[in-house]
Amino acid sequence: MDIKENLEKIYETIRKSAEKVGRNPNEIILLGASKTQPVEKIIEAYNAGLKYFGENKVQEGMKKIDELKPKYSDIHWHFIGGLQTNKAKYVVKYFELIHSVDRKSLVDEIDKRAKKIDKVQECLIEVNIGDEETKYGVNPEDLEELYEYCLSKENIKILGLMCIPPYSEDKEQSRRYFIKLRELKEKLENKYKVKLPHLSMGMSDDFDIAIEEGATIVRVGTAIFGERIYST
Repeated sequence: MDIKENLEKIYETIRKSAEKVGRNPNEIILLGASKTQPVEKIIEAYNAGLKYFGENKVQEGMKKIDELKPKYSDIHWHFIGGLQTNKAKYVVKYFELIHSVDRKSLVDEIDKRAKKIDKVQECLIEVNIGDEETKYGVNPEDLEELYEYCLSKENIKILGLMCIPPYSEDKEQSRRYFIKLRELKEKLENKYKVKLPHLSMGMSDDFDIAIEEGATIVRVGTAIFGERIYST
C-alpha cells in the first residue's frame, strides 16, 4: 500500500474530472477520511502533500490531533461523522469545520460552546439526501428552516452542505443525489442572497462523479489508505 502513489492517482482523477466540466481542480479539497487509521499513515499522507484530514469519532480524532498538532500545525482537521450533542464542546474546541450539522439542538450546543471560547465555528449542514432511516442528516424539505435557524446564531457560520448518497455498486446512481444537493445549495443561495462555497460530497467510489456535479470537498479514505482494519 503506497499512499504517495495512491494520492497521485487521486489527484489525477480530480484533475480530469474537474477539467471535463470546465472547473479548476485547485478549488477542490481532497479530505483524507482517516477514521481508524494510525497516525503513522496520516503522517505518511501528510509527507506526500495531503493537508486536510477528516475524523468520524470524537475521542479518536482528539487523540490524533493532540499527538500531531505540535509538529504538524498546518493540518486542517474536519469532523465528518454524526455528532451527538454532548460531544459538541470537544468538536468545537478541536476541529476547524464540522460537516454534520443536522438539527436545532446541535446548532444550539455548537453556538453555545463556540461562544465560550470566542470562536465562530464553521459548519456544513448534512442533508439526508436519500431519505434513509439509517442515515444522519436533515430532510431536504426541512433544510431551509434549519438554515434560517443557523442564521440567527452569532457563533456559527454555515459554509455549505454535505451528503452521503444511498449505497450502490453503480457509482452513476450517486449522480442524481449530488445534483439534488447542488440544487438545494443554489436554492439557499438565491433565497437568502448568500454565497455558500462548499459542497462536501463524494467518497472513494464516486468522488469523480461528485466533482463533475460541483463538489468542493471530497472525503476519500479507502482509496488513499487502503481498506480499514477494525480491531475486534
